[in-house]
Amino acid sequence: MVAKQAFVPPTFGDCMPAPDTPLPLHSHSALIIIGTGMAGIGLARALRRQGDTRTITLVSADSGDDYSKPLLSTGFAKRLTPDQLAQRSAREVAEELNAELITHTQVVQLHVDNRRITLGNGHQLHYDDLVLATGAAPRMPFNVPENVAKRCFTVNDLDEYRRFHTTLASAPARVAIVGAGLVGCEFANDLHAGGHQVTLIAPESTPLPRLLPEPLGQTLSNAFQAAGIQLALGRTLQTLTLAPDNALSLRLDNGDRYAADIALLATGLTPRSELAEAAGLAVSRSGIMVDRQLRTSQPNIFALGDVACVEGVNAMYVQPLQASVKALASTLSGTPTNVSFGAWPVLVKTALLPVVAYPPATTPARWRIEGEGSEMTAIAENKDGRLIGFALTGGCVRRKVELSRVAPALLG
Repeated sequence: MVAKQAFVPPTFGDCMPAPDTPLPLHSHSALIIIGTGMAGIGLARALRRQGDTRTITLVSADSGDDYSKPLLSTGFAKRLTPDQLAQRSAREVAEELNAELITHTQVVQLHVDNRRITLGNGHQLHYDDLVLATGAAPRMPFNVPENVAKRCFTVNDLDEYRRFHTTLASAPARVAIVGAGLVGCEFANDLHAGGHQVTLIAPESTPLPRLLPEPLGQTLSNAFQAAGIQLALGRTLQTLTLAPDNALSLRLDNGDRYAADIALLATGLTPRSELAEAAGLAVSRSGIMVDRQLRTSQPNIFALGDVACVEGVNAMYVQPLQASVKALASTLSGTPTNVSFGAWPVLVKTALLPVVAYPPATTPARWRIEGEGSEMTAIAENKDGRLIGFALTGGCVRRKVELSRVAPALLG
């Protein structure tokens, strides 16, 4: 089946400039961007804004709509539909960018020797430059039984969110969230605010274990419990089955069982680097390895966003992504530019207890904890007593600017 194409732009070569008119920047080169998340669409938009007129083709495995992924975990509290979260349709994106946007199509192979990609429908496309903005996929620590798969969700993109939202739109439901990291906690807060009954299950003893030291994690636990969110922390999910009454039955490692109507699996993300690895590009567990100009081990192939590991740093947050988009747009437009990441803290969307964290890049010698109740500050220090990270809850989040000024850059 031929892939749907949102828009086919005119060929730039059909409109040649007059002899005395300077050629537009990169007017005859072809750029292919694989992925239409914030990274892929953001890069195409940045190039067009600075006057780049090369042919751009974006290939999307999903619908190709333009949306802000961080807003997916705010929709229920704000009573927003998936269509309201979508800022532009794929057709509108293609028209805005004067680009071709191929939707619902997988790229199955990279041919680095002749600069081509093969699509799932067998078609091949040529590129002069290629950008891999394939993002990250949900990490599944267990196999979901087929008979319950339709009631289990990961919500890693707008298409999946549409299915999730449709399931929950008719009435309040019991939602079991497996995983207490950033995604799990934000959805727990959002679904609770949207009127659903939430149970949060995770093997760690407190929420946000990668962002918060235990005392601050316990503070978030207290806020969740006070609001009515049920916690089953320090426990591992053993089985996921259908009960006789057609409810989902989640049995934990201590034998406890919880009933739910649906399950949200928020057990982490893994960079989608398989395509690059199969083509012989250098990859690691943290993603596709790139230099400070986002260039892979192949000089005309770049990686951007959640899939990119920039000199050992993979930061799956908005500010590093935006900095990478800006730097790569300059590099592709002829001005090689190194990307830098500042000391940018993570703002966790848990209205029940505001949380801001800048996790240290290395294991701290100690955490210095200040405050009490919901108002807490944690300073991560190295062996010399220097601040290398911090975490804040409640009203203390106002210190984020002050502490960010003295924290070391993520990638200076």
